[in-house]
Amino acid sequence: MTSTSDLPLAGLVVLDMSQFLSGPYATLRLQDLGARVIKIERPGAGDLSRSLYLSDTEIGGDSTIFHAINRGKESLAIDLKDEADLAKLRRLIAKVDVLVQNFRPGVIERLGLDYEAARMINPGIVYGSISGYGEEGPWVKRPGQDLLAQARSGVMWLSGDDGDGPVPMGLAVGDMFAGAALAQGLLAGLVKRGVTGKGSHVQTSLLEALVDFQFEVLTTYLNDGRRMPKRSGFRSAHAYLSAPYGVYEAKDGFIAIAMTPIPRLRELMQLDSLAPYSDDPKSWFTKRDEIKKLIAGAIAERTVEEWMAVFEPADIWCSPVLDWDGLMDSEGFSILDMLQRVTREDDVSILTTSSPVRFDGERPKGTRAAPRVGEHTAAISEEFGL
Repeated sequence: MTSTSDLPLAGLVVLDMSQFLSGPYATLRLQDLGARVIKIERPGAGDLSRSLYLSDTEIGGDSTIFHAINRGKESLAIDLKDEADLAKLRRLIAKVDVLVQNFRPGVIERLGLDYEAARMINPGIVYGSISGYGEEGPWVKRPGQDLLAQARSGVMWLSGDDGDGPVPMGLAVGDMFAGAALAQGLLAGLVKRGVTGKGSHVQTSLLEALVDFQFEVLTTYLNDGRRMPKRSGFRSAHAYLSAPYGVYEAKDGFIAIAMTPIPRLRELMQLDSLAPYSDDPKSWFTKRDEIKKLIAGAIAERTVEEWMAVFEPADIWCSPVLDWDGLMDSEGFSILDMLQRVTREDDVSILTTSSPVRFDGERPKGTRAAPRVGEHTAAISEEFGL
C-alpha cells in the first residue's frame, strides 16, 4: 500500500470550512492525494451533513453521507460567532496551504474571512470557493442545492423518455462535479504557487459545473441552430444518439447496447425485420423508436447470458446491466480493490470507497474514519499555537 508520505500532496495542510457535499468532496480528493485536511465545525452540532440521512442507518451518531465524504479528516471546533475563536482561526489560516469554503455569497465577507482578508494573512494561500450560481446575478441568493441547480441547468431534459417531463439524475451530480472542478483548480493554484510564490482564488459553482458536465451536447445545440434535443420515446439512453443506443430487457435481466450499426445487429440477431432500415443510416435517427422496439422484442426472447454469448465475440459494444449486488460480486470490480474499511477509537467501523486515482500502480488507502465534532481541537490548537 502506498505510504501517505509518498503521495503527491504529502506535507500540505488544507483548511476545510465547507459543509454538506461539494466543498467536502473537493477536500476529500485532496486528502486522497496525500494532503492533511483540518475540518472546521460548529461546536456541538458540527457539519449539517452529520444529520443528512439517505437511510435510517447511523454510525457513531452520524449519517453515512458524513462518514463517506469526511473519512480521515481532523475536526477543529470553532465558533464563528466568537471573537476569540475567530482569532484562533486567523492564526491557523496563516499556516495552511489551502482553504475551502462554500458559504452563501456574502457570508464569508461578513465573517472577515474572504479571499482578500485571507491573503492579507497568508499571501501564498490557495483559496477555494463554491457557490450555487456564482457571485453575481439574480440567482445569487437562491439556495445552492443540487436538485435546484439541476433544475436550472437544463440537464433534467436529457434523461428519461420523450414525454416523461424533466428527469433529475439520481445522484448529487452538481455537488460532486463542482467539488471535482474545485479540486482541479486548487491543484493548478498550488502549481502556480510553486512557480511564482503567489496564491490564487479558485471559484466555481454548482451551475457552472453542471453546464460543463453537458459541454458535449451543449456544443451541438449551440452550433446546430439551437435545436432542442429530442429524447427517444422508447428505451432512451441519450437525447441525441441513434438506434440502437439504449437498455433492453431480456428474459432474466437487462442489456445495454451502445453505438452499433443496424446491419451488424440484423445479421447477428437474425432479425429480418430490420431490413428496411439497414441501408438507410438516416433512419437510425428518424425511426429510432421503431427500430428499438424491434430489437427489444427480440432481446426479450433470450437470457442476458445467451445474448452476451452472441454479442461479445462479435465485439458489439454491450454490457449486462448490473445492480450494486452484481457489481460487488463481479471479478472486474473486485480486482480494482476500491473498497476500504476505516475505523475510529469509539468502535466506529465503516466500509466505504477509496480514491479513484492510483499512483505507481497503488491505490492510496487510509484507516481513519470521519472525526467526532471537535475531536482534534486540543491537539491542533497545541500544534499550531492557537
